[in-house]
Amino acid sequence: MTDAAPSASLDEIKRLIPHRYPFLMIDKVNEIVMGESAVGIKCVTNNEPHFTGHFPSKPVMPGVLIVEAMAQTAAVLAARSMGMEDSEALVFFMGLDKTRFRTPVEPGDVLELHVKVLRGGKTKTWKFAGTGMVAGKKVCEAEFTAMIDADLG
Repeated sequence: MTDAAPSASLDEIKRLIPHRYPFLMIDKVNEIVMGESAVGIKCVTNNEPHFTGHFPSKPVMPGVLIVEAMAQTAAVLAARSMGMEDSEALVFFMGLDKTRFRTPVEPGDVLELHVKVLRGGKTKTWKFAGTGMVAGKKVCEAEFTAMIDADLG
């Protein structure tokens, strides 16, 4: 795998992480800089299952799902950076820090998930900083740690 991996389509995402509907929270990953950063895209639609109960009169994407989408973007970045396509490796949350939610995310929004590697690369444990953006406005931020459960040889 070369360092020039600018994006991952939905099909490529499914080769890198095991998540599937209804828990696959990203539609595309752009601007991949191997081992450094990426931008996930989530097109928020009204027909997502969580909106029937959160909240029926004013659908709002749950904050934990925004953070999950951020983590899935980070998992794609880590897996792509490590050449782990089709590996069936799992990525597990280990910690979540400095999390803030600023503005609700609603159906019709395009949520951009900017993730940056703070620590990681050749080990199973990675730390990331993430920022959620809608129309250029920050809606969420967090730092999180994850472990890749795979044989790294």
